[in-house]
Amino acid sequence: MRLYDTSSRSIRDFTPIKKSEVGMYLCGATVQGSPHIGHIRSSMVFDVLRRYFEFNNYKVVLVRNVTDIDDKIIHNAGHEDIPWWELASRYEKEFTWAHEELGNLAPTIEPRATGHITQMVEIIQTLIEKNYAYVAEGSVWFSVRSFKDYGLLSGQKIDEMLSAQDPDKGKKDPHDFALWKASKKDEPHWNTPWGPGRPGWHIECSAMAQAYLGNQFDIHGGGLDLAFPHHENELAQSKAAGQQFANFWLHNYWVTQSGEKMSKSLGNTMKVSEVLSRFKAIDVRFYLLSAHYRSNLEFSDQALSDAATAFSRIEQFVIRASEKVGEITLASKLPKAFQEAMDEDIATPTAFAIIHEFVTNGNTALANDASELKEILIQVRTMLDVLGLDPLNRQWKQESSQDTTKALDSLIQSMLKQRNEARAAKNFAVADSVRDALKSAGILIEDTAQNSRWSISKETK
Repeated sequence: MRLYDTSSRSIRDFTPIKKSEVGMYLCGATVQGSPHIGHIRSSMVFDVLRRYFEFNNYKVVLVRNVTDIDDKIIHNAGHEDIPWWELASRYEKEFTWAHEELGNLAPTIEPRATGHITQMVEIIQTLIEKNYAYVAEGSVWFSVRSFKDYGLLSGQKIDEMLSAQDPDKGKKDPHDFALWKASKKDEPHWNTPWGPGRPGWHIECSAMAQAYLGNQFDIHGGGLDLAFPHHENELAQSKAAGQQFANFWLHNYWVTQSGEKMSKSLGNTMKVSEVLSRFKAIDVRFYLLSAHYRSNLEFSDQALSDAATAFSRIEQFVIRASEKVGEITLASKLPKAFQEAMDEDIATPTAFAIIHEFVTNGNTALANDASELKEILIQVRTMLDVLGLDPLNRQWKQESSQDTTKALDSLIQSMLKQRNEARAAKNFAVADSVRDALKSAGILIEDTAQNSRWSISKETK
């Protein structure tokens, strides 16, 4: 398998450190607000990579952190006049819901930053002892110029970087970044050798990655916007502290609107909950995976509708073929072309083209060859399963059931409205005919003083 490594700016052969195990660290959510589609794309890319490794018999340890203490969390909690931890907990639950709805597997480990203060303090102490960091007025800063390889990941050069116009007190160099922030009045804090305070953003991930994956691991992932400064700073402080850290750095590109990155600061985000109120979750997943992870994905309702139409052709084939073939067992090997596409830097657009080709052949086999149809169905569902898109997977079958219930309710409510209007007009013949039609379909009507309710007759269940 070959993957694009940001640090080398090239596609390289991937060989895991341990023969049959892959360790992955993914920068998760800063739980300051509701999840939007851009957030979930990042996790989805690495969910597919994890599924592909597992299909190929690797044991995957995926660590996806939760940043539950942060300037924005404190600010937003203050704006709502609630404790910071209450706001963080609320949005963490929203992110968990969004991942589940869109088919992302739960990570192996999902650590919170606030649970790893001890590990952060230990790394910071090491950096101070090795003269890579210094204490100033209760805060601790990483000296960027003390680390000769700073900029290796992102390609940034220190002297070409913009300096902060109002640098913090005590910083020796405007490019230095905070490892530990001295506490301000009424802010959450933890006691340390340098006084009360809270962690800087970057040290959190270094501590959690080391805690669960050790001094060296296979893959570090996240959105492209994290490459600098977050991942650059993370790499610098980890290497300076004596860690080997990640062998590969993978970054997914952005979901955009009108050509601009989707972000809270630009006010152009599309919440997951809003999108799922209009589109099926499985269609949204197909859409988010339809572009290569190193390509921007332009978001629009029309693009999502087009994706839903494209996936419907795949979904309908799977349903029709399954009705004809019956139960199957997924394959232990993938079609060669699909495997080659995934091996070449997770080329999902090529993978989908291969699936569509199989579906075209499968639709021909529907009318002709049952044995060929079964083999095609097995291959299609196996490929879809690797992408988390098998429509007969229990999760998506449940979603389909919910969609059917919604459609049925809408139809029955329309008929009940017709019946109630007929009753109000004393047209009892029409009202009775609607009731009888529903009854013959196994739908029971209960009239109350406020409205009419329906239920499915037990005899039809």
